[in-house]
Parts: sequence; C-alpha cells; structure tokens
Amino acid sequence: MKINWGTAIVIAFVCFISFIMYFVISMSTDKKYDHDLVIDDYYGQELQFQADIDHEENANHLKTNVSLKKTNDGVIITFPEDLDIKNITGKVFLYRPSNKQLDFETPISLSNHNLLIPDKRLLDGRWNIKVDWKYNTNSYLFKEEITY
Repeated sequence: MKINWGTAIVIAFVCFISFIMYFVISMSTDKKYDHDLVIDDYYGQELQFQADIDHEENANHLKTNVSLKKTNDGVIITFPEDLDIKNITGKVFLYRPSNKQLDFETPISLSNHNLLIPDKRLLDGRWNIKVDWKYNTNSYLFKEEITY
C-alpha cells in the first residue's frame, strides 16, 4: 500500500497533536508538578505593597539598617545599636518559595540587639526573610533572600 503526501501530512499532524496532548494532560494531572503561590492572600499583599515601599524607604534613612548573619546556631538578625530595644516591636517572616508548609513567622522579642532564628527551624535552601518592625511610631521593613 502506498501513502500519498496528503495522507502523510494528516498522519504527522495527528501524531504531533497526540504528543502535545499527552504532555499537557500529564502535567496538569500529576501532583508532582503542582505549584502554589508563595502566599495565600496574594491580592491583600499587593494592596499593602506601597506601604511596604514606604517602610523600606524609612529603613534606608536609618544610620545602620537591620543586618543578617549566618552562623552554626542559625541566622542572627541584628538591629541598629543606637535604638532602644524596649521600643522595638514587630515580626520576622520567613518564606520558603519551594514549600509553603515550611513558612513561619516569629515575633520580635529582644534582650539585646540580636534576634536568633534557630538552625532547627531552617532547612538548607533559599529563604526570603522579611523583618517588619516598628520603633516608637515609625515603621520599617527589611527584606533579604538568603541561601541557608
């Protein structure tokens, strides 16, 4: 049996469409390829975006900003030495972009100018750290991405 060129083109199209449909269906039904947003309340966070920019700008005007340091015990967040630690309040948010079950937040409670995030809470990999803090009536924000 001889196949003419018109039939060969139709067979090639059907094979190509079948190939593409196989990958589309397998990618959309397999749980291994499930990707969630980093945060659940994406729209609410987007409305807060301008306030975050203002708080970051406030932090940039400080003499010394918040800094991070990786140690064997975990991550040490250092607050400016010239501020009274009794007036510093806020939260530290740690986001793991690859797995939202590992995300957590910690309130800021200081006995000195350092706050330790323990090593047992941090798995190896990328973390987005967001320190949202207040000193007296001014709000500040510090963001950094680290690989632990």
